[in-house]
Amino acid sequence: MTESQTPTIENEDRALKDKHRAMWASGDYPALASDLIWSLGPRLVAAVDVRAGERVLDVAAGTGNAAIPAALRGADVVASDLTPELFEAGRQRASEAGATLEWVPGDAEALPFPDDAFDVVLSCVGVMFAPHHERAAAELLRVTRPGGRIGLLSWTPAGFIGRMFATMKPFNAPPPAGAQPPPLWGDEQHVRALLGDRVENVRATRETVRIDRFADGEQFRAYFASHYGPTIAVYNRNADDPERIAALDAALVALGDDAVGTDGAMEWEFLLFTATVR
Repeated sequence: MTESQTPTIENEDRALKDKHRAMWASGDYPALASDLIWSLGPRLVAAVDVRAGERVLDVAAGTGNAAIPAALRGADVVASDLTPELFEAGRQRASEAGATLEWVPGDAEALPFPDDAFDVVLSCVGVMFAPHHERAAAELLRVTRPGGRIGLLSWTPAGFIGRMFATMKPFNAPPPAGAQPPPLWGDEQHVRALLGDRVENVRATRETVRIDRFADGEQFRAYFASHYGPTIAVYNRNADDPERIAALDAALVALGDDAVGTDGAMEWEFLLFTATVR
């Protein structure tokens, strides 16, 4: 790489991160996290066995659905996210729960923390959305001390959210060069390859979370089109093409209808992955 190329690449990466930050700040992700997936944070915290007095980092923490339960266990917790616009709702939620923690803006691919700074590093459906997986994985390893633990909870490619991203793909812009699909973090072999021989004591299980908020596909579509940044971005990209909007509507409704069971609920699959850093 020549020196003349470097600023261009850096500027492109900065523009991509600015776009991601704006995407996650759009809609109402704090409400979605509270309405649908708040229970996932405690499940991750329990799986990695966060203990009182440990120094814990929650990467791509959002509004803190893993950071807050970790703090309630008595850990010294830092919640970091590319989108600090989410922190106000997180602070309010933490205050209501009686949890004390630190909120620090940070890019999962360039974390603003020194090497070996944390006993436990977590990410609950967060780091998976960093576009460059190898960079993000290297940062998780860098900031975890030897003997420390990494815990990741990610949507699987074959699960509902993975299928939703596949459904939206034809309506979305081509991914930037080098970017990888978020649901790959829900593939055990992909995560093992990212972390490589730097970890041991790996445990990986596929589990589901029950979602009973949507009676049918249209309710799901309308909620995600108004609350979820990635879905809002796809709608915005096609806003001037009524035919494509109608096709996107139909595809998301069909996806939701297919996922609602006879009991009126969905089951969203995720990978729960824990490991110890060598």
